[in-house]
Amino acid sequence: MEFLGIDFGCAVGSLRQGKIPDKDCLLPLISKLLGYCIVAASTTVKLPQILKILKHRSVRGLSVVAFELEVVGYTIALAYCLHKGLPFSAYGELAFLLIQAIILVSTIYYFSQPLGMKTWIRALLYCAVAPTILAGQIDPVLFEALYASQHAIFLFAKIPQIWKNFSNKSTGELSFLTCLMNSAGSTVRVFTSIQEKAPRSVVLGSVLGIATNATLLSQIIMYQKPHVKEDKKRE
Repeated sequence: MEFLGIDFGCAVGSLRQGKIPDKDCLLPLISKLLGYCIVAASTTVKLPQILKILKHRSVRGLSVVAFELEVVGYTIALAYCLHKGLPFSAYGELAFLLIQAIILVSTIYYFSQPLGMKTWIRALLYCAVAPTILAGQIDPVLFEALYASQHAIFLFAKIPQIWKNFSNKSTGELSFLTCLMNSAGSTVRVFTSIQEKAPRSVVLGSVLGIATNATLLSQIIMYQKPHVKEDKKRE
């Protein structure tokens, strides 16, 4: 009994016999189910951040470079997983995160007018190179080097935002919900990557994601301004 690459046979067989499925049967099943849950949840991860920007019509406190680097990181990670033939449940969220990250950067650009020449150059360079990377039409050695560097890219994608929050003692329009979902997704992905026997570098990337997103979450909590209730003065 198999559905979406998930083998329910051993679990169903054990339950029919009135037994609890053993660990070797249960853990891979849970891993697959969690993997698809992450993929499903990833379709809305960056939506709270996009909606917050649109609502306030402001990108106050947001680091443009940080979000641009995220797009680059997602592009490399998705291309690598595609051409390594990993199961969709192990990386599917990257496709949805990449699409949302591009929309998010476009939204930030829109509310950051006028854009400088360097920003336009970075955007055009990405549009020129990204299709080649996603198609896997680059030297295998270079491909491996790019993937090895994507962990550093994701790390440096968070550092500008973390530093900006620290400097301003404010997180501006940064979305708590988006950071929370990113952190939760990275935590679950560590488990699923180990079960899917993904390369150690994939697991390392998820661990770095937990650390950086947890830092952003703590900053949002730390720098949030308390609501001050003003008493009405009676004349």
